[in-house]
Amino acid sequence: MAELDLLGSILSSMERPPAAADGEARRRAREQAARVKKLQEQEKRQKVEFRKRMEQEVSQFIQASGEPRRRFQPMNKIERSILHDVAEVAGLTSFSFGDDEDSRYVMVFKKEFAPSDEELEAYRRGEEWDPSRAGERRRLRELAAQQEEAELERGPTPPGPPNDYKDKYRHLIGSDAAKAAARTMEANKAYGCVPVANKRDTRSIEEAMNEIRAKKRLRQAEDEGGAGGASA
Repeated sequence: MAELDLLGSILSSMERPPAAADGEARRRAREQAARVKKLQEQEKRQKVEFRKRMEQEVSQFIQASGEPRRRFQPMNKIERSILHDVAEVAGLTSFSFGDDEDSRYVMVFKKEFAPSDEELEAYRRGEEWDPSRAGERRRLRELAAQQEEAELERGPTPPGPPNDYKDKYRHLIGSDAAKAAARTMEANKAYGCVPVANKRDTRSIEEAMNEIRAKKRLRQAEDEGGAGGASA
């Protein structure tokens, strides 16, 4: 009985012969691997052919004396990397531009016409490079920088006296008219324009009260005299 148990355990531990389903899976795996290898070889041939085509175009570009730069059609990331490598081997400068992956393209420049930072910024903004317009913008920036430097050297401007309105409007009304308009106004006594010193009351409070009482008694006497004359 023990021998039978030992034999059973040995048989159960041995690998079973592959079933039909396992054989089908291995066959599909071999076919898949063959297809992948074929695609890899095809992609490799395409890269080689694309590189040869780019080498021809770059060679034509180098021989074109009147062409300082060349823009290529949009291409994918792998093709752009191949073109960059071809340009570097040929001693050229290359840059990629474009916002999204589908529209990105490569521009190749000859060494003697290497782009400036302003030119690269224009291409990154999707604009055409205009040297005359760029020169005008550069001149304005330099002028602004010079003005700012001059202001810093002068330092802060000290506060000055207030402007005279005669000088402000002299170009409109003339010097004579400005002087005439600036004459000192004299007080008109007919309208009660008297100096402030003349308006000051120098009397004491007691003197003022006595004068008020005297005026009041005078009015009462006048009123009583008028009433007596009327009754007579």
